Amino acid sequence: MKEFFKYVLATVTGIILVGIIMGILAVISLVGLAASSASTTNVEDNSVFVLSLSGTLNERTAEDPLASLTGQVSENMGLDKLLEAIKKAKEKEEIKGIYIEAGLFSSDTPASTHAIREALLDFKKSGKWIVAYADTYEQSTYYICSVADKIFLNPDGMIDWHGLASTPYFVKDLLAKFGVKYQLCKVGKYKSAPEMMTADGMSEPNREQVTAYINGIWEVMLKEVSDSRKIPVDSLNAYADRFVTLAEPEDYVKMKMVDKLIYTDEVKGEVKKMLKIDEKDDIKQLTLADMEGVKGKKNEGDQIAVYYAYGEIVDSETGSVMDTEHNIVANTVCKDLEKLTNDDDVKAVVLRVNSPGGSAYASEQIWRAVTNLKAKKPVVVSMGGYAASGGYYISCAANYIVSEPTTITGSIGIFGMFPDFSGLLTEKLGVKFDEVKTNKHAAFGTMARPFNAEEMALLEQYIGRGYNLFRKRVADGRQQSIEQIEEIAQGRVWLGNDALKIKLVDEIGGLDKAIAKAASLAKVSQYHATSYPEEQSWWASMLDQATSKNNYLDEQLQATLGEYYEPFKFVKNMNRQSAIQARLPYYVNIK
Repeated sequence: MKEFFKYVLATVTGIILVGIIMGILAVISLVGLAASSASTTNVEDNSVFVLSLSGTLNERTAEDPLASLTGQVSENMGLDKLLEAIKKAKEKEEIKGIYIEAGLFSSDTPASTHAIREALLDFKKSGKWIVAYADTYEQSTYYICSVADKIFLNPDGMIDWHGLASTPYFVKDLLAKFGVKYQLCKVGKYKSAPEMMTADGMSEPNREQVTAYINGIWEVMLKEVSDSRKIPVDSLNAYADRFVTLAEPEDYVKMKMVDKLIYTDEVKGEVKKMLKIDEKDDIKQLTLADMEGVKGKKNEGDQIAVYYAYGEIVDSETGSVMDTEHNIVANTVCKDLEKLTNDDDVKAVVLRVNSPGGSAYASEQIWRAVTNLKAKKPVVVSMGGYAASGGYYISCAANYIVSEPTTITGSIGIFGMFPDFSGLLTEKLGVKFDEVKTNKHAAFGTMARPFNAEEMALLEQYIGRGYNLFRKRVADGRQQSIEQIEEIAQGRVWLGNDALKIKLVDEIGGLDKAIAKAASLAKVSQYHATSYPEEQSWWASMLDQATSKNNYLDEQLQATLGEYYEPFKFVKNMNRQSAIQARLPYYVNIK
């Protein structure tokens, strides 16, 4: 009887605790809903949009309800909301200019920073002004801020201007210390993703393609900064060679990289001059969060769907390579695209792709969904930072492809990389194996030994069929012969500007241009764009955040490891990847 009452008491206590927790969550949810309903921002005349370039830029904004409730400022921003805010600032007559405050800013790709810069240039077409200030300009933020009418720098500040570099990692010898090695099957001499596990350095084909695309990106940056600041390209290159990052601040004025050296407390005075208000008057400011509540133009006409597909391409959520990253989950994307196919209100679809690729199988399934969608309505691809390997696979079936000039694309090739732990198990740990089998290949893939020559030959045939299918998909989509595609395939990475020349893409431009093209193909004159997948509800976002694997410890690990975080996670989760991959190396990092 005593045990009975003990269990009853424990059950009652548990029910009460659950009720209390659910009550608290319900109250928080109601607060969030109330906050959402009252989020319309009133824009006063003679206002300034204050754009803080700090934190991490992602393809799409991830809602952070807990941060909103606690008053914290999220360190992540979405390119989608940032571009939308700049567009609203252009359209609102009450907003007279943009003040950019540059800080520690991390962008996922050069194409994303280019998109921001283009949006700011478009903003200036309205006749409005842009002012930029920083204690220190990182290279990417200076590139963005170079569009400003006035660029100010702290008298003790610096401009990081040094050029671009790519620094791949190689861990073959590290793994060998633990008795681990990788067996490789690949098609395409430029397919460099496996080199990290199987080589000591860059292959010559890989060095060739990396040299081509980082030089191409640097040329774009040089030309655009030159056009805005009226500094010759040769001079900008010379400044990088001299590593002017460590120059005297006064020299930046002489080099015309900045207009004036001023302290933080003097910035308001400069902005007030632009607004033509008295020194004693307050500046009416709007933040990025405020701009979300600013009403844009009314949605009129037919609907063009913009479907965001960004991250690694995986078969399912359980196959995710990066626990903390957004992924393109094949079964989810296919269902979403099927819904858009059958939605008569959607007249055309823009597939916004920002992906280095991933599972070849998953890429084929999404290709099929895009093909089915195209059979009923126009599909236009808008390429973000990456649309390479599997990212290009899912793009090639579209009616039309629009790429940023610095998008990294192509990489038409496939590989299979198989870990061999037999050395770790037998030599390091002393594990012994024996074998009994009924058929010749019954022990195929055993951990007791690496693949033998015959087994590798079978794998190579399988990988070869995958490559042939990939080439055919591209050839059919781009209306070229397989022989023509082979000349530009072999896993070769291309920059958007170069991809246009070889007809892998149809036009250079951003998301707005892709939406306009989709409307044109659908033969609609009045239209509006709607983003998909739809954003999570406030409540769902909060629950996801509470159960997310992206916890505080992981965030601290990422902050501590910095640029080494990605290779660490890549190696850690290698065994969770699909065996057959159509992807870029993780290390296409450009600094």
